[in-house]
Amino acid sequence: MKKTITGITLLLSVALLAACAPEVGSDAWCVAMDKKAKGDWSANEAKDYAKHCVFK
Repeated sequence: MKKTITGITLLLSVALLAACAPEVGSDAWCVAMDKKAKGDWSANEAKDYAKHCVFK
């Protein structure tokens, strides 16, 4: 029972933290992408960065 409660608490914590990510294309997202290493970007992130942050 204790493992179940711990697992549920962990899943809820992760869900809450994931919900705090800035919306793609927002100014906060552009700033976060600027701080992230370019080698860690996915192809979709690079496309979205160019679309929303470079070619506004």
